Amino acid sequence: MHPGRLEGRYVAVVGPADDARDVDLARAEAVGRALAEEGAVLLTGGHHGVMRAAARGATAAGGVSIGLLPGSDRAAGSPEHTHLLPTGLGELRNGLLVRAADAVGAVGCSWGTLSEIALARRTGVPLVLLDPWDLPADAGVVAADAPAAVRAVVGLLAGR
Repeated sequence: MHPGRLEGRYVAVVGPADDARDVDLARAEAVGRALAEEGAVLLTGGHHGVMRAAARGATAAGGVSIGLLPGSDRAAGSPEHTHLLPTGLGELRNGLLVRAADAVGAVGCSWGTLSEIALARRTGVPLVLLDPWDLPADAGVVAADAPAAVRAVVGLLAGR
């Protein structure tokens, strides 16, 4: 078996928690699974919604998922994650999540997700979007589905 194209890379998957739609959850799980199959380590915010679905996909594919929690209670994270790291930073953990990632994939959108999108955009972290809010054309690569999103991440990281 050959190493995946994202071996040694850390990719954050961000998206809504409370307001995640069924389509967001299905896409996030598929993205998490495909990232793990490509050898990436998955990073999330550690909670429910898109974060939990992406972690479920990654661990089901035998990958590693790390959740960076906003609070200080490890037990508050979703159990689908391989590792849960309490930061005690509150919403500031969004910045830590983005800066720890080699690329960010946003599935759906919410106010917290929008902050992560903006942080990735402002700091030059490659960004792929699945069903984002109406954003400027230069916000990131907009993908039609989970396989296209992972192909876009691979492409964006190929030269880095």
